[in-house]
Amino acid sequence: MTHHAEPLLFVHAHPDDETLTAGLTMAHYVQAGHPVHVLTCTLGEEGEVIPPELVHLDVAHDDALGPHRLEELRAAMDTLGVSHEVLGEDAPSGVLSRYRDSGMAGTPSASNPAAFVNADVEEAATLLADVVRRLRPAVVVTYDEQGGYGHPDHVQTHRVTCAAVLTLPEDERPPVYAVLTPASWAREDRTWLGDHPPVGTAWSLPDPDGQYPPSVVADDLVTHEVVDPSLVPVQAAALRQHVTQVTVADSGDTYALSNDIAARIPGREGFALLDPATGRLLRSEPSSGPTSEPTSGVPGGGVATTRHTGLLGAP
Repeated sequence: MTHHAEPLLFVHAHPDDETLTAGLTMAHYVQAGHPVHVLTCTLGEEGEVIPPELVHLDVAHDDALGPHRLEELRAAMDTLGVSHEVLGEDAPSGVLSRYRDSGMAGTPSASNPAAFVNADVEEAATLLADVVRRLRPAVVVTYDEQGGYGHPDHVQTHRVTCAAVLTLPEDERPPVYAVLTPASWAREDRTWLGDHPPVGTAWSLPDPDGQYPPSVVADDLVTHEVVDPSLVPVQAAALRQHVTQVTVADSGDTYALSNDIAARIPGREGFALLDPATGRLLRSEPSSGPTSEPTSGVPGGGVATTRHTGLLGAP
């Protein structure tokens, strides 16, 4: 297998997570000629539904959101040129997913025995390891140990992914990356939104001095980046396929989830290497190099001193 044909595997919790967090990176590698594969751990059955005409799909009505989101996922991956599958699916028997969306922590859905958060980690890791062995990816990309923003299925996805990689012989283990955002990028994006409010929407704008999710970290904890603003329209087009979960502004550079808070599609995505044995970042503390003053609500705020372009070892 040539360098240019090295595959990449992205492991996510629900349909739309892959495009929101790494859609640009996937499009970047597809454009460069690499096979890209997405493994989704649940169908997102517990998600909220944005379009009023589709609310009947949610768990409080028809409970048909999972299969619908699977079709959205297929359309989004077709847009990106990416292959995909669902963890534990068995098409011949009609099983679409082995595990069900757990919903948010503390909700009744999280106590469902079929919920992914209640999955036996060893069993789920075995299923995921089978995918890794089949694909032999050069890298695996998932969430940090806090699941990006603390959702139980995201945390479980991180846990299962690390466990799966550890089942492989040491010399066959691909590097594992977490999706992260440098604090300076996150603040820049919120400031940019203030200067470019989405036209024709009633979305609120996030406060640059407000709180940020755990996946926003000190700049020099982010070891790798993909920056390709030319692919923002491709990522936006893929996001538009996730109709029940995401609304993309007419400008194509801004979106909102069901909370109606604007977010930027910034044309850049950050990553850091994980230690699958501990689940933690290999570089767990900011370096002592140059840093900027921390921003309120943003961890660290350091200026990156060493960051590699891309996920395949290119400096």
